[in-house]
Amino acid sequence: MSILKLKPCGKDYLWGGRRLVEEYGKEASGEVLAETWELSCHPDGPSVIENGVHAGKTLRQYIEEQGKAVLGTHCRRFRDFPILVKFIDAKDNLSIQVHPDNRYALSHEGQYGKTEMWYVMDAGKDAFLYYGFRKEISTAEFERRIRENTLLEALNAVPVQKGDVLFIESGTLHAIGKDILIAEIQQNSNVTYRVYDYGRVGKDGRKRDLHIEKALAVTNLVPIIRDKSSYPHVADCDYFTVDKLNLDGRILKKLEGSVSEDSFASILILDGQGTISDAAETIPFRKGDSFFVSAGSGTFQIEGTCDTLLTTIREKAGPVRIGIDIGGTTTRIGLVDVHQNLLASAELPTRAERSADEIIEEIGERVLSMLAGVGIELDQCVGVGVGVPGTIDRRRGVVVYSNNIQWKQVPLAELLGDYLPLPIQIANDADCVALGETVAGAGKGYQNVVMITLGTGVGGGVILSGEIVSGSEPGHMVIVEDGEPCTCGRCGCLEAYASAAALERIVKQAAGRALSPEAIFAGAEQGNETLQKIVNDYLHKLGTGVVNIVNIFRPQLVLFGGRIPVWNETFLSSIREKVKKNCFGGEMTELPEIEAAALGREAGMIGAASLI
Repeated sequence: MSILKLKPCGKDYLWGGRRLVEEYGKEASGEVLAETWELSCHPDGPSVIENGVHAGKTLRQYIEEQGKAVLGTHCRRFRDFPILVKFIDAKDNLSIQVHPDNRYALSHEGQYGKTEMWYVMDAGKDAFLYYGFRKEISTAEFERRIRENTLLEALNAVPVQKGDVLFIESGTLHAIGKDILIAEIQQNSNVTYRVYDYGRVGKDGRKRDLHIEKALAVTNLVPIIRDKSSYPHVADCDYFTVDKLNLDGRILKKLEGSVSEDSFASILILDGQGTISDAAETIPFRKGDSFFVSAGSGTFQIEGTCDTLLTTIREKAGPVRIGIDIGGTTTRIGLVDVHQNLLASAELPTRAERSADEIIEEIGERVLSMLAGVGIELDQCVGVGVGVPGTIDRRRGVVVYSNNIQWKQVPLAELLGDYLPLPIQIANDADCVALGETVAGAGKGYQNVVMITLGTGVGGGVILSGEIVSGSEPGHMVIVEDGEPCTCGRCGCLEAYASAAALERIVKQAAGRALSPEAIFAGAEQGNETLQKIVNDYLHKLGTGVVNIVNIFRPQLVLFGGRIPVWNETFLSSIREKVKKNCFGGEMTELPEIEAAALGREAGMIGAASLI
């Protein structure tokens, strides 16, 4: 049996009505039936098979028993079942909400984010949806409006009627308005951040929770332009492709299709009645019915009068870029999609005592094994970006000199190309970290960003107008004439005072024992006078370097990362005060924001991939 009729799981949310019961024959245990999860493997509401030898099993159980081949080859890139299909009956307004993207949801919620589409099955005369903002607003205004209950004034209200389609990408603030019936196809996720709920209370008599901080972190604050580029499909994205089928019962009475091994098919009956059949069985249907057709099932027929949504999973259209971050100790490899999401990553010890040829060979082989492991063909990759410590000739793809890994005049792009026959771009590793934070991290939305990394040395990357300024070495500006010797051979460089290694050295000399940067800052905050003095002097010298950088580049944002606890408020407030007090023009000029980086170890890989 390849065509499975599904029984949905119902949800009795307080804004729901009775139309799904009265018009679509859905079962409800109470007075309200807000949603039915028609095609679901989600643990919060699995659908159950109604027909054949598998009757009584959940769809998830069926897939586990039969193997993931029933989902199709296009689903191999997903960890879990990819989609969730619903009917939604909004008798009242839904809460204003937003869904996170995959990266945020996986790191904070342990499940995927949510991109979805709405097909309006019916709508009242004055029905409308909220869809993003009327105009761009700041994060501060967004938060203020939430807390002052004026958020609705800033939202884009879109009138809708039967047959309208909206595509809601993750990060889009949205809500279904009252008196609307919707079919929804979405990523298989139940992560929703509620930001406004009209002051309503739940069954327990309490106002429902809001998720303000998380919503602030994931919401796109720029107005959304309705996308009509999915033609000839109703909707088309990396997660699902939706087509609308219509049989009018007069001119077009029968439709024949074929389900290949590429993808399963979800068939959702919006209206009408008839039969669906394959070579083995004919199954009657009515409006509201939902069917799952296994990948590789072959030909099927639909006869009768109906409107239907057919959902499949297509081959990933977005190109994959390979980002490689070569460090003195560890090399990190990431596969990055067009949305700057890290699809997969791996680490390997650099073992810098080896020759450049040996290191590059191992990196190339590891990339190929990674691609094979996740089922991504090499020809789906559009290029390779590599971040390397040291002086880089980007035009020739050559590492001129790197003291961290002891490379001199290494033609990295050429050598790596022997293993990965793709366009290859290289850049300084700190530049890649800065670029990664700018395109996907704490610097997203800024065009002019300086990133300072405090580790074994002091690295730095400068992004102006969204592009890397190559060759910047902030760690090797002299801040103390004839001062401490630096690894570069000169004396008094910022790196000799402001690197994590320098701080650890100074503390060991003064206190007679080794402490981590976190322990040093913690001890200073707890009142240790020796550590307080060292931390204050450290921040003073680092601040001097930051002021010099700001005076030269005038960035919108200065970010810090590395082994120093840069998220510590003592650290951030000290640097902010130093910049405010000592930058040319002071408060009369536009001073940069001072913040901690957000991506951690991912930044270098994402930034390297963004070289392509």
